[in-house]
Amino acid sequence: MRKIHSNAMILATLVSIGALTACQPRNEPVADKDGAKQVATAQAEGIPLIQSKAVPMTLTKPEACDAEGCTQYSIQTVETNVDWINQYFAERIKKADPIAFSTAPNEKVNLSEGSEAGLSQSSTAVRYISQWGHVATFALESYSYSAGAAHGMSHVEYVNFDLKAKKRLALQDVLVKGTEAKVLDGLFDANSMWLANHDIERSKLQLSDNFYYGANGIVFVYPLYELASYAEGMSELTLPYQMAKGLFKPEYFPNLPNYENL
Repeated sequence: MRKIHSNAMILATLVSIGALTACQPRNEPVADKDGAKQVATAQAEGIPLIQSKAVPMTLTKPEACDAEGCTQYSIQTVETNVDWINQYFAERIKKADPIAFSTAPNEKVNLSEGSEAGLSQSSTAVRYISQWGHVATFALESYSYSAGAAHGMSHVEYVNFDLKAKKRLALQDVLVKGTEAKVLDGLFDANSMWLANHDIERSKLQLSDNFYYGANGIVFVYPLYELASYAEGMSELTLPYQMAKGLFKPEYFPNLPNYENL
């Protein structure tokens, strides 16, 4: 009989990912008292207000087999009111797991004498996070388990879109040119205690291109094992907005309250 890693575990893992990321506030970045005016301006400029819901993708091979074994797939994407965003995620997912959408028949698994075929697992889900002005953020969550492995691997990739330019934003798109070293220094200083507890020196820290706009600052996200142990999950380091002022391009930096006028 196959050793089956149940769907319940996969769903629990994705819920755990959501729970971990939910520890970070998901409301849009701090806006000033003219936030309503900004929304009106965005609408006047034709920038859509994102509406999103999770939908399962139709798979031609929810369980796909090749000579090495079989993998069970569970894939969800988002259906929004912006067609090019829908297309972006559909293409990303199909490119990442083409076998799940293939019409070719499954191959026969080659088993050595006395061995059993394990069932691997792969789950993907897209989730809408937030929007401020013309910047919208989504999370692309994934989990994979290879049959026989000690544990599975999870990952969350944050995808930021410029709704006006209709493109995905990389870190280099939002930073002022030549400010990378200052951003890195600020990130280290703002998280120095946590980094010291994990024996990470300033020279060892690198900027991650995986980031999102949090409630208190720009959050840089690191893969499993890069900064901490597997048990601690993916690491998140926050660069407070006040420290990030002047380092990010104005069009990609949220307006902050002016406390001097309060």
